[in-house]
Amino acid sequence: MTERRAGGGMSEQRRARLRLEISREAARLFWEQGVAATSGDQIAEAVGLSTRTIWRHFRSKESCAEPIVLQGTGTLIGVLRGWPPERSLEEHLGAELARIRSEGAPVGPSDELLGRKMIRLADTEPALRTAWLMACDQLERQWAAVVAGRLERPAEDLEVRRHAAAAAAVVRVLDEHTGAALLTGADTEAFEDTAAVSRRYAQAIREATGGAIGDPVA
Repeated sequence: MTERRAGGGMSEQRRARLRLEISREAARLFWEQGVAATSGDQIAEAVGLSTRTIWRHFRSKESCAEPIVLQGTGTLIGVLRGWPPERSLEEHLGAELARIRSEGAPVGPSDELLGRKMIRLADTEPALRTAWLMACDQLERQWAAVVAGRLERPAEDLEVRRHAAAAAAVVRVLDEHTGAALLTGADTEAFEDTAAVSRRYAQAIREATGGAIGDPVA
């Protein structure tokens, strides 16, 4: 299959791969030496590109973190899109997490760790916080589509939007908590049990939405 071309003759797939490569090196530098101490020139040198090329793909040095941060959210969005009506949220998350781990996660362990590091840095770096909140906004929009389908209401319905915002907030808070715990040396066993992780997220979402989201629907 021929790759589609984006502006400037570069295929969309190649552009996405290059952005992710730049993002990896930028995230590594941000974590090792801080955002303020990292320059666009340093990012370019780490990737083996010109600084001018970096600015063709990113609007600022901080925005270089966005592809790494958005990767994990993209995986969850894919899981939500496949949530069948006859399954509870616990069942679906458990089955999909187990499948993803057995088949090989679309986001590799090193990228997942970098993403967690950037989310952690976002606590003190407003520009990185923007990237994380952009990812959360995408997730909330997907939750709205899921909630609308399960409640058989339009996505712009106030109750749908309220439940979507609550579910997305739960994921954001739990992801931030998990990342902080893992980066400070917490036991990873509790976070590797797919059934336990699925229950933790699903139960929190049920509570946040007053039980409106989580059960199978006819």
